[in-house]
Amino acid sequence: MRRGGGIAMLVVTVCVSAAAGLLLWPWGTGSALGLRSFILLTGRIFLVLALLSLIISVVTPWIQSYFMTQARSSQVIVPEDENERRQRLARKEQQERLREKTSYYLENVIKPREELKLRKQEEHFYRMTGQNWKLAQGQRLGEDESIVHEDGGGEMGLETPSREALRKRKLPEHVTKPAPLSEPAQQKKVLVLPEEPMETAEGVVTVALRCPSGRMFKRRLLKSFSSQVLLDWMTKLGYHTAIYILCTSYPRRQLEVGHDLTLEHVGITTDTVLNVEEKNPM
Repeated sequence: MRRGGGIAMLVVTVCVSAAAGLLLWPWGTGSALGLRSFILLTGRIFLVLALLSLIISVVTPWIQSYFMTQARSSQVIVPEDENERRQRLARKEQQERLREKTSYYLENVIKPREELKLRKQEEHFYRMTGQNWKLAQGQRLGEDESIVHEDGGGEMGLETPSREALRKRKLPEHVTKPAPLSEPAQQKKVLVLPEEPMETAEGVVTVALRCPSGRMFKRRLLKSFSSQVLLDWMTKLGYHTAIYILCTSYPRRQLEVGHDLTLEHVGITTDTVLNVEEKNPM
């Protein structure tokens, strides 16, 4: 700032010297100054002062800003490498804290929750499959007997080690005497539908089954076929006779079928549409 003030004073001094020289220069032709010359001199003085004021007001801010910039640049500045190192350390510490929080949350919240969920799923699976014995806490074979022997005392306490080992090695009765084999399961009945006759064959009718899903299936049958074919056909389509029945379209009534009744006997003598309907619950 002192250096800037010195330069400003130097500029002012130069300007004043130039103005003084301009004023002291003999402008008139004679050596004596009249009234007119005095007035002109006074005007020149004011003009020079105004010019000096303008120059000082313009130059001084520039000089001050220049030296202020130099002063700021001369201050102690932290190197960029130091700032980067501090930022790197701060980020590393923050990441460590986040990692610790994440590990704590996983170990104390997420992992126990997942284990509890898995345990409940296993229990539900064992209950649904009838394996409830897997839910009970197991124990070593013969452990209960040894506890009873120790508590009972008396004659049981006099049992020799060899007899005790023999008794513990004795297999359960259900292993030594297995249960008789159950009767073999009945072989599943395979439904076989008769081949469709030709359209030109005698006694051919077309029967259509309208299912609850909205789909309709058609098949050519002979009027001499057993009416049981209709139930077998319905079963092969996925509608079991224990749940569904066959009904006529109009008038709506259940179709009576049987092995000893042909299609002609149950009233199917022409092309017919039958409805597959669910039985009414009792």
